[in-house]
Amino acid sequence: MSDSRLQNVVCCLGQPVVGNPTQFMMERAFAAAGLDWRYLTLEVSPARLGDGVRGIRALGFRGANVMIPHKMAVIEYLDSLTEIAQLIGAVTTVERKGDLLVGDNTEGKAFLAGLRPIVEPKERRCVVLGAGGTARAIAVELGLAGAAEITVVNRSAERGGDLASLLEQRVHVASHCVAWDGDYAVPPETDIIVHATSLGASDPEARVPVVDGSLESRMVVADVIPNPTNSRLLKTAAERGCRTVDGLEMLVHRGSIDFRAWTEVGPDPHVLRESIEEYLEI
Repeated sequence: MSDSRLQNVVCCLGQPVVGNPTQFMMERAFAAAGLDWRYLTLEVSPARLGDGVRGIRALGFRGANVMIPHKMAVIEYLDSLTEIAQLIGAVTTVERKGDLLVGDNTEGKAFLAGLRPIVEPKERRCVVLGAGGTARAIAVELGLAGAAEITVVNRSAERGGDLASLLEQRVHVASHCVAWDGDYAVPPETDIIVHATSLGASDPEARVPVVDGSLESRMVVADVIPNPTNSRLLKTAAERGCRTVDGLEMLVHRGSIDFRAWTEVGPDPHVLRESIEEYLEI
């Protein structure tokens, strides 16, 4: 591969990587846009992460996606961060700008892109289930979008409290943490519920511990898990008359945001969605 071709490469840094729907989606989108680009999936251990980022620099790659467990550790190897990545404290996307590698976090932006056609988060009361990296990104973006209040529900009170404090002190949105002990009863004044943990990944029968009867038809329920698309939580919510947002929407919108950042070209959203559905055999 020539040097010019190397400059039209992006990659995914993860450990370990067992199948990557984003690679399948991006390769399809590059082809549909008439771009001679490649997306590589690279396994990098935590001990060699610095070498991995130096390789991106040396080879002239246009950017990268960053997966667990590298989202926070990668920061020390980058030249700068966007404001949102600084606030969240984690990087999901790296973009080359001149000779610099700039870290961004596009998970929350992607979530909002899928949510807004259904409900605008401004002045809404939100419940976020979980306090990990994805939950953190979504909660911060909900706060910046003008949410009236965010309740963080998490098994670890310390981690949940840390996120609530971040939202209060730096995002300036009313927030508090509730311990997730047993089935959580969603308060009736809630407008938006976001399940942002890994519970249910690849298991359509997995149950998110929420009191089914507390889901009211006025609520919007979102699940970040892309597979299964129609999780048990979303099925229950739909049965109770709630509007729902599936995790595939977030994955597709994140792909679109990253694609545009790297190539300065807007991808075909239908290609992104159809390729993911094909990969997941939906």
